[in-house]
Amino acid sequence: MRSKTDRVIKILRHSGLLRPRDLARHGIPREHLRRLVEQGRVERVGRGLYTLRGAAANENQSLAEACKRVPHGIVCLLSALRFHGLTTQNPFQIWMAIDPKARRPKVENLKLRIVRMSGAALKDGVEEHRIAGVKVPICNPAKTVADCFKFRNKIGLEVAVEALREYRRKHHAGIDELWQFAKICRVARVMRPYLEALA
Repeated sequence: MRSKTDRVIKILRHSGLLRPRDLARHGIPREHLRRLVEQGRVERVGRGLYTLRGAAANENQSLAEACKRVPHGIVCLLSALRFHGLTTQNPFQIWMAIDPKARRPKVENLKLRIVRMSGAALKDGVEEHRIAGVKVPICNPAKTVADCFKFRNKIGLEVAVEALREYRRKHHAGIDELWQFAKICRVARVMRPYLEALA
């Protein structure tokens, strides 16, 4: 019994976050996780999500929690802008993109804002980052800026323009990549005057 409890701790140290069903593939009954919670060594951070007590809270931990709960989701728009340091906004929701045919996730204790994307607009320009031991897919900076113009009615044109300005300042060599995603998102004509104004 002791060795299985130690294995749960080891898994949590490696992965950062854990769902009880994750233990099944390691052949560990959920009872061991429950005991660690009772002992105060592990804490519940959301419905069906656990972490080691006292684990350093990462500013982006909520992104990792969201990806554990919505494994087919991709962090996008305001949340991706914040992650890449391209906005002064501090979103109170986690923005995630999912396929139009995917079921809308029902997640408690975590504020999600879901947008639907398909094809290249969903799959291209996605980077994988490791946050709190969790693989988190996040739209890259160029795609995020193009997405902001595509969804300007949801987030506001001023946010999209601010993101474009910050992108130009931090990634001045990345205009070709930005233009590529503007075409994929079908916002090249919308973005052109703003790009020219910042040139």
